[in-house]
Amino acid sequence: MNVEAEIMSRETSSAEAQPVAWIAGVGPDRGLGAALARRFADGGMIAVVSGRTPARLDAIVEGIRASGGQAVASPGDLTQPAFIRETLARIGALGRLEAAVFNAGGNRWKPTLDMEDDFFEEVWRLCCFSGFVFGRETARIMLDRGRGSLLFTGASASLRGRSQFTAFAAAKAGLRMVSQSMARELGPLGLHVAHVIVDGLIDGDRAREVAGGAMESKGPDGTLKPEAIAEAFWQLHLQHRSAWTQELDLRPFSESF
Repeated sequence: MNVEAEIMSRETSSAEAQPVAWIAGVGPDRGLGAALARRFADGGMIAVVSGRTPARLDAIVEGIRASGGQAVASPGDLTQPAFIRETLARIGALGRLEAAVFNAGGNRWKPTLDMEDDFFEEVWRLCCFSGFVFGRETARIMLDRGRGSLLFTGASASLRGRSQFTAFAAAKAGLRMVSQSMARELGPLGLHVAHVIVDGLIDGDRAREVAGGAMESKGPDGTLKPEAIAEAFWQLHLQHRSAWTQELDLRPFSESF
């Protein structure tokens, strides 16, 4: 069911009472975005899931509903500010936005000397610019109530650049600075802004397609389980404001750093 149909099926008075979590950047069924959606839905929130592939989102929504949770698909391009604003308008008809998770990213690499201008800009637009717009627009909604969680997914590249990762590292480091600046500005106003560095391979469908051999060599629990990462995000959302975390780094017990 799409967002418009979901809205039409709800009474306004009921919608006002519903807590909503928007998970932006949802891909394969076994991936971090899907795990985040399931965890926030398990916590009693309506999970609004966004990504580029409607069929994937529909399957994830159906799975959440089959487990007794509430979820709505809102497919689209997060690099387009109009899409972000349109989805927020729809969320407003579903209930109150209490958590916004920016999980979009494209781990793309290319030798620097072969890297076209457009390649660099596309990676930056997805991993950094869209995160800024997402954060700004969701903050405007949540600050009306003086509360909410704005959470960003980071990566090893948020902290250090590797060979051939010029574009990705620049974008993820930029997103980290977006989160820090927003935390300092919006935290005193009641909005919890946090950045989660995922340092290692995530045991998901995408990584298995491109790095299956490397994942097997890590051994048991040598890669990050999507459900374990999602639990950390959920706990950030639950934190009391007297002890907020701004940055959290997650890695397998055996990962060097």
